[in-house]
Amino acid sequence: MVAYLVLFGRQLYVQAIEGPRLAGNIHDPRTALLAAYRGQILARDGTLLAGNRGMTRTYPLGPAFAQVTGYASARYGTTGLERAFDSVLTSHPAASNPIASLVSAFSRTPQPPAIAGSSIVTTIDPHVQETLAHALAAYPRAAGVALDPRTGEVLALASVPSFDPAEIDTLFPSLERDPSSPLVNRATDGLYPPGSTFKIFTAAAALDAGATTMQSTFTDPGSLRVGDFVLHDNEGEATGTQDLTGAFALSSNVDFAQIALALGVERWIAEAQTWRLGDSLDFQLPATLDRLPAKSEMTPGVLAQLGFGQADLLVTPLRMAVVAATVASGGTEPRPFLVRAVRFDGHDESVAEPASLAQPMSPEIAADLKAMMIAVVRRGTGTAAALPNVQVAGKTGTATIATGIAHSWFVAFAPAETPRVAVAIVVENGGYGATAAAPIARRVITAALGAR
Repeated sequence: MVAYLVLFGRQLYVQAIEGPRLAGNIHDPRTALLAAYRGQILARDGTLLAGNRGMTRTYPLGPAFAQVTGYASARYGTTGLERAFDSVLTSHPAASNPIASLVSAFSRTPQPPAIAGSSIVTTIDPHVQETLAHALAAYPRAAGVALDPRTGEVLALASVPSFDPAEIDTLFPSLERDPSSPLVNRATDGLYPPGSTFKIFTAAAALDAGATTMQSTFTDPGSLRVGDFVLHDNEGEATGTQDLTGAFALSSNVDFAQIALALGVERWIAEAQTWRLGDSLDFQLPATLDRLPAKSEMTPGVLAQLGFGQADLLVTPLRMAVVAATVASGGTEPRPFLVRAVRFDGHDESVAEPASLAQPMSPEIAADLKAMMIAVVRRGTGTAAALPNVQVAGKTGTATIATGIAHSWFVAFAPAETPRVAVAIVVENGGYGATAAAPIARRVITAALGAR
């Protein structure tokens, strides 16, 4: 009898007192039995991105949306929005009700939860997402982000190679061993040198500091010696004498190295802090922080390379989409977000509203940057992103890496006069920004403006 009472007491403690905590543990096998009551993940228009068919979690739109939804598996846990909003999506058993908990504990069949899981409503536009994912899929490894610069709403976020989240229990072992890392969300966690897309920051910082003006002229003979280091333009090009817009449109590394040197280490660091480089974007999915060189490492050679997005500088596509959106929004850095509301019992409760992270440049400087980015697409390195009847503002980037072909970058927004979409695209080992990334951005912008 004593032994029985001890066991009964232990069971009561686990069910009634520890129950709420255990019920929230993703490794609790009884939680898996409640999968049929897990909330849905919905696109902005109500399209189902993740739902249930009996005890099976379904992802109707497949790999194109995998990096947004993530997966929910009783064996392998959760990722993406399935993890970030797990406490909202998960149905809650009657763990706080001792009698119901004991009934559930001794039942052979799953008991309906006391509270079914809530659904989450994302900002994703299905057409834009599918366009981005399919365009990226032409390359082995690539990523991109599209957002609304007016609000910070993420319209699309994709990374390739991808996977089918509905088959995660079967595929996980092979995905984990795959050297191309399909489980990595390159849009938020991929770190890359931004190459010449970072000239947006360099130009804005130099204008803000008074280190240059729109009327300043620069001479680019094709190379520049900085101490023992000699830097070059791509393929031995030389842009000659240009004003700031010309140097930006033709993407002169030599000119922007000179601009960075004129800016100086102290002011470069101060401007980077104003832009919150290296800080969190307060995104609803985990996002890797930018990597910046330490002040002690910023020799003149390193500073010169930072002027055109090289040296020890690494950023994510999400960061560069926010940089483009900052210019588009007149100098205000929007906070990107992916989920706008939680839906329960037919009612929506807002979880994110448009907000700003910083004001890194004035509206006047933002207008100058916009004019320079328009010149890139009109007559510079970004003509591959041009659209009929829509003015696109953009910047190409060809990011040199230690080994292999350079990464291809393009960041842009449109329409330039009244921006509604900002994009950042990176294609690993894609070469020139105009060759691989710019045509993808063009397709995504077309989809976003047509769909909205």
